[in-house]
Amino acid sequence: MIKLENVSKSFTLHNQGSAVIPVMEGAGFDVAAGECIALVGASGAGKSTLMRMIYGNYLTAGGRIMIGDLDVARAQPREIIALRRKTLGYVSQFLRVVPRVSTLDVVAEPLLLTGSAPEAARAHAQELLARLNIPPRLWPLSPTTFSGGEQQRVNIARGFAYRYPALLLDEPTASLDPVNRATVLQMITEAKARGAAIIGIFHDHAARDAVCDRVVDVTGFTPQAAA
Repeated sequence: MIKLENVSKSFTLHNQGSAVIPVMEGAGFDVAAGECIALVGASGAGKSTLMRMIYGNYLTAGGRIMIGDLDVARAQPREIIALRRKTLGYVSQFLRVVPRVSTLDVVAEPLLLTGSAPEAARAHAQELLARLNIPPRLWPLSPTTFSGGEQQRVNIARGFAYRYPALLLDEPTASLDPVNRATVLQMITEAKARGAAIIGIFHDHAARDAVCDRVVDVTGFTPQAAA
């Protein structure tokens, strides 16, 4: 479902004489349907950079990133939009939403964008919010005013609302209490069971061990390692 081949990335520092800094070379691995892999490596090794390339936020310098039949590294913007709508979900660490949109509509939006009836989409959103212990009194409010833990749970509910064939998870259990952490791990397990291919960053080692089938150490993809 997900396949990376010889992926590389560099950044150009335009405010420092356009110096080019290589940050990744030769990245390659694949993720099968129903498999969860964890990206590991020291801070700054390139885990988040790699996730952003897979999602299409960062351009690659070379290589291929296949999500199904689409090469994200060469895809047109309209293809990336379509991929994110129906194929590739992303649960980031931080919730980014339009202010004044209700929490219920924030979670229901991925379903509405893929053609679900509004009533069914909001009913499923309610189920997810209840499962993640977001009280009903908060559903009509914008999540921009919520605590960090509440915002993260809204983000998770939104990311799992639609059954994406592929998922990217950036620290999905950070800042969660034990009860909600267990719920999120169960949701990841359920996504795997229905065939989702999942890539995650988990600094919570126990969570990583609970849901991940293997790890990929991105340290091996740094230019120094490749040299």
